[in-house]
Amino acid sequence: MPASFLPVFSGLLAFALSLLVGPAVIGQLERLKLGQTIRSDGPKTHLAKAGTPTMGGILIVLCILAGLVVSRPLTDATIIMLFATIGFGLIGFLDDFIKVVARRSLGLRAREKLVAQFGVAALVSLYAYARVGSELIVPFWRGTISLPGLIYIPFTMFVLVGVVNAVNLTDGLDGLAAGSTAMGAAAFAIMFLLLGHGDLSVYMGAVAGACLGFIWFNGPPAQVIMGDTGSFALGAALAAGAVLSRTTLFLPIIGGLFLLETVSVILQVLYFRATKGRRLFRMAPLHHHFELLGWAESKVMIRFVLLSLVFAVLGLYAIL
Repeated sequence: MPASFLPVFSGLLAFALSLLVGPAVIGQLERLKLGQTIRSDGPKTHLAKAGTPTMGGILIVLCILAGLVVSRPLTDATIIMLFATIGFGLIGFLDDFIKVVARRSLGLRAREKLVAQFGVAALVSLYAYARVGSELIVPFWRGTISLPGLIYIPFTMFVLVGVVNAVNLTDGLDGLAAGSTAMGAAAFAIMFLLLGHGDLSVYMGAVAGACLGFIWFNGPPAQVIMGDTGSFALGAALAAGAVLSRTTLFLPIIGGLFLLETVSVILQVLYFRATKGRRLFRMAPLHHHFELLGWAESKVMIRFVLLSLVFAVLGLYAIL
């Protein structure tokens, strides 16, 4: 099989497995009564989603693993990507578990969550610095810049944690996080092939396929919700792949939608504090603002995923 086809085959395997085992996983989540809790301060239309099976990210991670059967033996870089994906996914799983079982709507406390996230990020960053180096490819230039270790390691940790939480913020509409991540993962899969990172390309192919398969069940109205288990794992996969391929600086381009969602939250908080209670957006993150303007959830999701496709294409153009 040509090496250039392996990422496609990996994605097809992950997609097919999702369709095959998805109903069983969703059924098990229902039997365990792991239903989503809905925040009362969110859009009122979301209250109908209460009780929808959550922790569907388990399905995504399983399908990513299945997609990697075409990448044997696993390389050190692939193993580190798995470590990041599963490590952050486990933090998300614990967060979901506390929300659903312990009935604590916000899950892990912010400090607990950040300590765990930065712990996993530190290990990934140290490995990247030791084995990959601190050079970063600059978009639209193809030249590189090199960062001192004292800057590279905390910078990379911040990127990993930032992307994970940005994808988590985007996971507010049925199909949105999975659809936008699929676009980003597909772009990175192509980029990694161009840069000669076949192993990382296969991994990203599996991520894209797993996301597309998940949308089969997560598209509006959702039969299952990925929860923090899925959004943390997906954010980690995207960020770790970029770090290990030295394309970290492409994340704000390919992940432009995630950046917009995060910036909307930051601006909302700053504006609220500066004006003593006024809001810049009707609700943040940004997708909720458009919902409250009267857009149907499916319309917001489709348009945002199309926007993520534009960012993905722009990111590929930046490497040519």
